[in-house]
Amino acid sequence: MYRRNKNEKLIKFFLRFTFCLFYSSPVVSIAATPPNILLIVSEDNGPELGCYGDPYAQTPHLDRLASEGVRFENAFVPYSVCSPSRACFLTGLYPHQNGQIGLATHKFATYNSDIPNFVTLLKSNGYHTGLIGKLHVNPESAFPFDTHTIRGANFNRKQTVTDYAKEAAAFFVASKGKPWFLSVNFPDAHLPFIRKINGRPTKPVSEKDVKPMPWVGVNTPRLRKQVANYYNCLARLDEGVGLLLFELDKSGQSANTIVFYFGDHGAQFPRGKGTVYEGGLRVPLIIRWPGVAKAGQVRKELISTIDILPTALKAASIKAPTNLPGWDLKPLLINSKPSQWRQYLFGFTTGSFPRNSFIQHSLRDARYKLISSPRPGTENLDAGSYLDETHPHFVISGATAKDQSTANESVKQAFALWSRPPRYELYDLQKDPYEWNNLADDPAHAEIKSRLIKALIDLQERTRDPFLDQKNVDAFVKEQLANRDMKYRKQKNFRWSYLETFPQWRALE
Repeated sequence: MYRRNKNEKLIKFFLRFTFCLFYSSPVVSIAATPPNILLIVSEDNGPELGCYGDPYAQTPHLDRLASEGVRFENAFVPYSVCSPSRACFLTGLYPHQNGQIGLATHKFATYNSDIPNFVTLLKSNGYHTGLIGKLHVNPESAFPFDTHTIRGANFNRKQTVTDYAKEAAAFFVASKGKPWFLSVNFPDAHLPFIRKINGRPTKPVSEKDVKPMPWVGVNTPRLRKQVANYYNCLARLDEGVGLLLFELDKSGQSANTIVFYFGDHGAQFPRGKGTVYEGGLRVPLIIRWPGVAKAGQVRKELISTIDILPTALKAASIKAPTNLPGWDLKPLLINSKPSQWRQYLFGFTTGSFPRNSFIQHSLRDARYKLISSPRPGTENLDAGSYLDETHPHFVISGATAKDQSTANESVKQAFALWSRPPRYELYDLQKDPYEWNNLADDPAHAEIKSRLIKALIDLQERTRDPFLDQKNVDAFVKEQLANRDMKYRKQKNFRWSYLETFPQWRALE
């Protein structure tokens, strides 16, 4: 009996020892293997998700991702239009640093084709690279993905969310044996806001179920219908994310994959997309990094999408270019308390194309927000695309004259200010999170305004922003306004003059 008990104890010890070896060896392997990097990018949506507390969102898959990763409460893009925003996270640079200061479809581009970026940096270090969905940054040759499928914008949703998942599954199979970088760019929630397509979402909401986001300022049946279908787009996006993550799990590679989910900018409603208001710049950002990030965290630090590239490069043990202004997010992901973090966040717009031309900068800290308009009192053509039905690009999700007539007086005043902005705007985001009450001329806030102006100028000087020079501002606007007929779009070799003059200015000491 004693001998059998002794043998049983030895067997149990051996089993426990092998169990520890079996389950500890993958951890060692994962640590020694460069992580895969998956970017999931959605179109034209702010943090209108369930995990961000939105009352109308149907986003169980993204909510689950947030519970498995880290959710950033205060994440922002530097420019709230597609091409500039995407160029920022791909290069890790501000728009005035990389040159993509307008839409690619309107001939805006990076200053040069050899700009270091997500694709070239990872590819040169052994990563297999892929893109599913649109790129929308010029020149495309600067981003030499190994594979690129579903290449168009797909705003009509001809390719379904299932198609995106299938393409991703094929990429996972093709990449086995090598670390990989994949960017999956879904078309939702870009206009048109499609209620239901290909059976998704299964339970769409209608205008009686929702209200517009509080920063929009108007609430009419016509606008609520657009808002409802915006939420339907987000529900369809969520299903697509769920299918994509299922394929990642099925491939067996989830444990060694960092997942970044974020929106490319805010929603296309008044004071959203295209602006430097919070509705345009604030986005959802969720990062899941198994074995590294502490799951379930909510971080409140000020985050920019220019932080994504330095974070990914550090995770992959790749040296980042020295000129990147972003921060490595790993200290926040592992739930440490960094000794220092950024105090200010930068935002910018040119209006993105000639018929919407208007230049503004913004700078915010944890509480206050400054907006700087270097051509004060002139017409903001971008605002017109949301407020003026005669504008050639008036959007269906804008506010018609009839819609605006229902707004309260503070909203009407804010719309008027947006249409012809003053030199500076100042908002107390703690008391006025939706930026209705401009405090720029309030003597009680003069010191705060002065501090933010100084901080903005300092950032522009450090990053060599050509728009710090009024001559560059005026020359850029003059050329934009002279091309409102948009004939340049049919000119094969057309090139905006800033692509030569701004690099020359930036090179000056």
